[in-house]
Amino acid sequence: MADDSLLGMERILISACLIGQPVRYDGAAKTGADPALLARWRAEGRLVPVCPEVAVGFPTPRPPAEIAGRGEEADGRDVLDGLARVVEATGTDVTAQYLRAAQETVALATARGCRHAVLTDGSPSCGSGFIYDGSFSGATRPGMGVVTAALRAAGVRVWAQGEMAQLEAALAEG
Repeated sequence: MADDSLLGMERILISACLIGQPVRYDGAAKTGADPALLARWRAEGRLVPVCPEVAVGFPTPRPPAEIAGRGEEADGRDVLDGLARVVEATGTDVTAQYLRAAQETVALATARGCRHAVLTDGSPSCGSGFIYDGSFSGATRPGMGVVTAALRAAGVRVWAQGEMAQLEAALAEG
C-alpha cells in the first residue's frame, strides 16, 4: 500500500529501543534521543523501527552479549569476516544469530528504501562509534556492531542516537 505523502521522503531505519520499545537485552528501552525530532520523523512516516536481535528470535530480557576475538580490535566487520564472534555473558556463542540479524536488517533497509539508519551505540549489533570490549566489565572501545558493519557495507549511512541533528542536516541538504 503506497502512501503518496512519502514520495520523495527519506525513510530512516531506527533501533526500536530508541522509540520506546522495551527490546534491549535488559528488557528496557533506551529513550533520551532527540524526542522532538523523533516525533516529527514519526509523524512524517519516515521511521522504520527494528530490533535486529528480537527480529531473529532473541528473548527480552536476554543475557548481555559482546564481540570477542582478534584482541582489543575486534568489531562487527571481523564478525562478518569470520575473524571474531559474538558471545553472551553466559559463554554461549550467538554469532550465527547476529549474522542472521545483520542479513535480515540489510534486507529490511533495502526493501523499505532506507539509506540512513539511527542505531543504538554500544550494542554488539547496532553500535556505530563504540562497542563494549568483550570483557563484560563495562569497558568500551571504538568500533561498530555486526548490523552496522553489514548496513555500511550495503551503502546505508549509520548514525548513533547522539547524531540525529547531523542526520537531519544531511537530509535537508538532499
